[in-house]
Amino acid sequence: MEATLLNIVIFLPVLAVLVLCALPASREKAAGPIALLTGLISGVLAIGLWINSTAQGLTAETQWSWIAVTGLGGGVRIAYHVALDAIGAPLLALTGLLVPLSVACSFTAIRTRVREYYIWLLLLTTGMFGVFVARDVLLFYIFFEFTLVPLYFLIGIWGGSERRFAANKFFLYTFVGSVITFAGIVYLALRAAQLGRTSEITFDLLTLVNLDGLSLAEQSLLFIAFFCGFAIKVPFFPLHTWLPLAHTEAPTAGSVLLAGVLLKLGTYGFLRLSLAMTPDGAAGWARWMGWLAVAGIIYGALCSWVQRDVKKLVAYSSVSHLGFCMLGMFSFLPVGISGSVLYMINHGLSTGALFLIVGMMYERYHTREMDKIGGLAREMPILAFFLVFFTLSSIGLPGLNGFISEFTTLLAAFNSIALGPRHGVLGAAGILLGAIYMLYMVGKVLFGPLKQPEHTPDLSAGLSRDLNAREISILTPLAIACIVLGVYPRVVTDKLDPLIQSQIVKRVTESVNYQALTGVPRVMEELAAVDSPTPPADPRGGK
Repeated sequence: MEATLLNIVIFLPVLAVLVLCALPASREKAAGPIALLTGLISGVLAIGLWINSTAQGLTAETQWSWIAVTGLGGGVRIAYHVALDAIGAPLLALTGLLVPLSVACSFTAIRTRVREYYIWLLLLTTGMFGVFVARDVLLFYIFFEFTLVPLYFLIGIWGGSERRFAANKFFLYTFVGSVITFAGIVYLALRAAQLGRTSEITFDLLTLVNLDGLSLAEQSLLFIAFFCGFAIKVPFFPLHTWLPLAHTEAPTAGSVLLAGVLLKLGTYGFLRLSLAMTPDGAAGWARWMGWLAVAGIIYGALCSWVQRDVKKLVAYSSVSHLGFCMLGMFSFLPVGISGSVLYMINHGLSTGALFLIVGMMYERYHTREMDKIGGLAREMPILAFFLVFFTLSSIGLPGLNGFISEFTTLLAAFNSIALGPRHGVLGAAGILLGAIYMLYMVGKVLFGPLKQPEHTPDLSAGLSRDLNAREISILTPLAIACIVLGVYPRVVTDKLDPLIQSQIVKRVTESVNYQALTGVPRVMEELAAVDSPTPPADPRGGK
């Protein structure tokens, strides 16, 4: 039963797309409600499947042979293999929560080519769901790459004035990096067959995770190949330059899903593939990854500080925040990796909500410039409440969701053998900078003398001066989730910790390069010393 429900979650949006395609032009207004109903059903099922998931093993598993080619050695087999585990399930639930809220926020924001818009949004939904449940690495890659196409059109058609440039830059950056990652996936599958782990070329996730026999050089190069695709998606400094423009030009729903879910495809890929499949490569590059994470934290915070466009400020904050996520991941400590996954969820909630608020404000004032608007707390007290709330969540106020994930990632970095106190201390500076630029933005937008562009607020789309019931109902579930995860993060981590320990931490800490970090002699060096011939004695009796 659960397997059937998971497949419904993945493919119900595709069925809704077929319905929208058959919808007469005269009934185009029904596209929004149909998309919302689809999102609500998929979201409820996704959250239910997460609640019923287990700490160890797979649930809701479906495995079919999809493509089988014989005659190439033992042949090639690609499977449609989807299932939930403790890592993918909470991210599936996050996607299920954000999708219907993104659809609902589009009801007044999108006024042209409405049916096409919801078609692309629903196709994007299927791609996002598929990434987090794929148990075949090639299937994972197909879903991973498929998300590029709908988002490209969402930005390129319904974005801002520079939408075409932003869409092209987004597509080219992510596609080029992903091609290199694809080469790494194919090489890994070929090596698995050569090493005798399977009689055929397979892309099964568990088979490739448990592969032994790769040399240190192979693992290091494979890690770099995975890095090219996933680091751009995170985005990881200095490969982040596509993100601020994409966020700024995207429609509100595109920005919400980009920040809330699509950036997590990169961090999820690092965790699921880079650490699990190439543990020696991950350990060998850990300190470089740590320094890049710290650089991203500080650089993103400083860039946010100087922005005058509120949406661009929130966009640059994602570069800074996801640096914390990567810092905890490459600590290789259970608390750090668990905090990293929790950070993925918390960032999706708080930053997604901030993009929603910015979009609601833009619909009324047609500007996001802090120099043109101010004192809105008097005119919009409800918006002011939510903006202050999600700002405090974003900067890590104790009791809200951001605090526990920032604390655990920095604690792990400080105590990590792979990283160390310098990474933890410098990373903590990002928290201070984050509080400065976020609170500065709140002060400029909400307080001080009232400033509004002429002929605003624009209420022509049926909006009220302050947030209406639809907008409040969009933000309230996110606020509740922020409180729940801030007070009781174990709702996620209790299931997460055992799997992280057995599948990620155990493999990395047993790797040769990690043993070298702990001061244990490198196994390869010992073997080289044993195999090298003993130098012949000096016939003259010299030493």
